[in-house]
Amino acid sequence: MVISVHATDHTRRYTTGEEIANAVTHGIAALMSIAGLAILVGFAVAYSGSPTVITAVSVFGASMIFLYVASTLYHAIPNPKAKRILQRLDHSMIYVLIAGSYTPFCLVTLEGVTGIALCIAVWAIALAGIALQGVLIKKSKWLNSLLYLAMGWLVILVIEPLIENLANGGLWLLTAGGLSYSLGVIFYIWKSIPYSHAIWHVFVFAGTVLQFLAVLLYVIPVFH
Repeated sequence: MVISVHATDHTRRYTTGEEIANAVTHGIAALMSIAGLAILVGFAVAYSGSPTVITAVSVFGASMIFLYVASTLYHAIPNPKAKRILQRLDHSMIYVLIAGSYTPFCLVTLEGVTGIALCIAVWAIALAGIALQGVLIKKSKWLNSLLYLAMGWLVILVIEPLIENLANGGLWLLTAGGLSYSLGVIFYIWKSIPYSHAIWHVFVFAGTVLQFLAVLLYVIPVFH
């Protein structure tokens, strides 16, 4: 459930080829996220019918779209003034995706007081992060990254009830998704590698795909 940050300094210089790759990687992710939302909602209606399940997976699916569209626009539009605004939007949508990723597991898998409390907590942190975005960007380029990672790994606080309520396959997918997000940070940090940011984007979307599968197969779930 972990996700981290895109380039935090809008003055970071990419080659034209790199910026095209940055936009294309998450542009493809945005299109796939639209399809993913349709799949999640369709299967939730067909296999569950529960308003809670439908709402929870819709929030997750929408959060995927919001992030990848924001990221694509940020990298695709060269105008410096627009880029500064889009940078803030991009970083804000990362908080939304983290909270959106938690939502199905909180409201459907965990349920009860624990799930609701965690859901409220992650969305409160997300809203606070969005509200403070201007300060966070100016203060430290690492502060957002640390907050994203810390927020993503809050799941450890409810690991026991999660293990009790989520099948092993779902746990493995969830863990693999978190590791993909976290390992991708290596390429985010290692800026001397050509196309490192585009590679980072691939790791981010791979993490989203793994968590999408966890929701589709083990939260809805379509085969039970």
